[in-house]
Amino acid sequence: MSTFYLILLSTLGFLMALLSISLQYKHLLSVLLSLEAITMNLFIMLFTYSSSVIFSGQNSLILITLGACEASLGLSILVSLIRAQGNDYVTSFSMQKC
Repeated sequence: MSTFYLILLSTLGFLMALLSISLQYKHLLSVLLSLEAITMNLFIMLFTYSSSVIFSGQNSLILITLGACEASLGLSILVSLIRAQGNDYVTSFSMQKC
């Protein structure tokens, strides 16, 4: 029964992170934090499901590894954009400048 509550809580966290990414997209850092929250909630959901069913935890290990790679790549892109443009506003990004 406790796995049901953990899956319900991670689903609620996933939906709140989606709401956060749709409402607060002004800064790139807030978008990256919302994406990290989505990844962590999916990891919790998958890990809880894999512990309750006969299912190996390899997929959850792959997901957390990809989440760590996504976080490091996002932060490196954030640092390079701040050095190039001086801010991290999403509205100031343009594909024509590339």
